[in-house]
Amino acid sequence: MDFCTVFKKIFLYALCTLWLTSNAFAFNAFEANDINTAALASGNFWQDAKAFPKVSYNDAKKTFFNSDNLTLLLLAAGGSIALHDKADDTIADHFESHRSFPQDLDKITDLAGNPGTHFAVTGIWYWIASNKKDNVNIQRSWIMMRALAVTGATTLALKGIANNDTPNGKDWAWPSGHTSSSFCVASVLDEFYGPKIGIPAYLGAGFVGYRMMDSGDHWASDVLFGGVLGYVVGHAIAGENKKFTFGDFKIQPLVSNLRDTPAAGVVLAKKF
Repeated sequence: MDFCTVFKKIFLYALCTLWLTSNAFAFNAFEANDINTAALASGNFWQDAKAFPKVSYNDAKKTFFNSDNLTLLLLAAGGSIALHDKADDTIADHFESHRSFPQDLDKITDLAGNPGTHFAVTGIWYWIASNKKDNVNIQRSWIMMRALAVTGATTLALKGIANNDTPNGKDWAWPSGHTSSSFCVASVLDEFYGPKIGIPAYLGAGFVGYRMMDSGDHWASDVLFGGVLGYVVGHAIAGENKKFTFGDFKIQPLVSNLRDTPAAGVVLAKKF
């Protein structure tokens, strides 16, 4: 078993532990929508830059110590492990034999999904809004920057620890930074503007994820977890705290032993 697989399984159990801790110690008191009413931007670059590290740290804490967010990340981590063990090689071989992106479209999509592009565009958005004293767009660009920062820092930390290779031999495969950042942007836009903007943004983010596999820059498991990570962080920081349900049942992670072997999954829970 390679180190990346071992790390993903350790990460899965760590998420389970965080989820149990978040319920036991009532970290759900940190509602995601609290972030929208606290630590607002001033519109002054130096003042906001000074506040940014502390605000981003609090954003990360509120995001990752939330049981519903951890549930989605647990599901994504489990799916990523399953893909890595069972299907990554097959999917990569398929894309290698059936490249579908023309060179120009590949470059454009790569640039559009690059986290650096997202940070740059958001910075320009903030600068224009500050100059116009447009408080609505100051706050929106500020929240987008915070979401991108938490997504980017988390992605880089996981990449550094997993340190596995991509199908085309590049370093730091898991998770996909292009995909996590693109889905973060889509989630924030969805919160700001609703489905009319959100749906096309999600389709664009999915297109970026597809390109990452088509080019051999990432495994399917990298794209899966990256997409869910960006989705969770974007919605947690920009929007309300949503409960993830299936019908009337709440989705919760499950940690147990199966024939003396540790196992993780999900359970559907409902209070009567």
